[in-house]
Amino acid sequence: MQNVRALAATSLARVIADGRPFDGNIDMPRTHTDNSPAAMDAALAQQARLEPRDLALFRELCYGTLRQYALLESLLKPRLKKPLGKRDADIQALLLLGLYQLVFLRTPDHAAISATVDGARALQKSWAKGLVNAVLRNSLRELEKGDRAQPPKPARSSEAALAAHPDWLYNSIKKDWPQHWQQVIEYNNNPPHMALRVNLNQHSREQYQQLLRKKEITTQTSDVCESALLLAKAVDPNALPGFADGWCSVQDCGAQLAAILLEAGEHANILDACAAPGGKSLHILQHSAPRSLCALDVDARRLTRVSDNLDRCPDAAARSKVLLKNADASDTQSWWDGQRFDRILLDAPCSGSGVIARHPDIKLLRRATDIPKLAENQYQLIVALWPTLLDGGELLYCTCSVLRDENEAMIAKFLAGEPSAEAVPIDAQWGVACGAG
Repeated sequence: MQNVRALAATSLARVIADGRPFDGNIDMPRTHTDNSPAAMDAALAQQARLEPRDLALFRELCYGTLRQYALLESLLKPRLKKPLGKRDADIQALLLLGLYQLVFLRTPDHAAISATVDGARALQKSWAKGLVNAVLRNSLRELEKGDRAQPPKPARSSEAALAAHPDWLYNSIKKDWPQHWQQVIEYNNNPPHMALRVNLNQHSREQYQQLLRKKEITTQTSDVCESALLLAKAVDPNALPGFADGWCSVQDCGAQLAAILLEAGEHANILDACAAPGGKSLHILQHSAPRSLCALDVDARRLTRVSDNLDRCPDAAARSKVLLKNADASDTQSWWDGQRFDRILLDAPCSGSGVIARHPDIKLLRRATDIPKLAENQYQLIVALWPTLLDGGELLYCTCSVLRDENEAMIAKFLAGEPSAEAVPIDAQWGVACGAG
């Protein structure tokens, strides 16, 4: 039987010490076309043979500790006489998830401490049992002096750490969103709903909701777009009605807007320039009925996910219009045949600062020094792709970032150097208008 806390500490250590994305710690089978938490749960259940209750605890410990990492680290640091080395990153992770239980979970305190100490034994580091026990018991005594209903505020902690963000990211969000930064921070620190995109060619949203109710899956509609449903509780995508046949896809509400905003219409030649994992390509195919769709990605392994997603398209004739290409979008000589596109979707590689709620490991993995490099790559992509667009065509630039340097500033730089381009405003009831980009 697996020790859940030891398993969670091992996975977290790979993020903390090795800089590996959390979902990269779990081998996803080809049957899963997304990396949603529910899909990862299913994969983990198969690999680690965890029962549903243990799976839920594993997920809560990992995602919760990553989400609150900066705060938990500020609690832990004064408790250690000296920092733990990289070889003991699993013990550091075990201590952090132990603190997470004491601060944020309803697990009885002494049970949480005892189980976390057992985790050190399961990691075959019995020497650390005393350390784990002492740190957690001392922390509990301090916590009991304050209001347990509120997160603690460790002395000498930065404002950013108290908000569970690295300093550079916290300061960037405050600078870029002076009127809304608190909302961004709060959103980042809470688990998001699992979102579905209903294939409206097969069912209306209400009809698909009825199918979900029959399976006792509770949902609510989203105001962002008419195809979006939010699940009260995450489920394995393969358990969703008609998932294999393309009746629905797991896709965040914001991502569902791309195909709609592209406004391609029928008979358009479309380029999805950074297509993996393929959710937007499938949506374009279902929404626009294009003459052709070129789905391009530089990562051959991730391009297989695009193919898997597109294979769920129930319209074989539409699926046949897709051409998959493994190439660097900025190196047009290596893949472009000279036929210009009516529409281009450039979902550019970015910091991911806008999807931290779903991928909290981004708080640990990203650095301030990454942003200028990402912005330069985004600029090179749009400059390279612009000549492949027909006169009068439209390029939709989007990212999963909330940082100005990757959005407004990058678009402003491009527009300043490309007289044939102009920004087209988006008329929408959702979001916050930010000018170009």
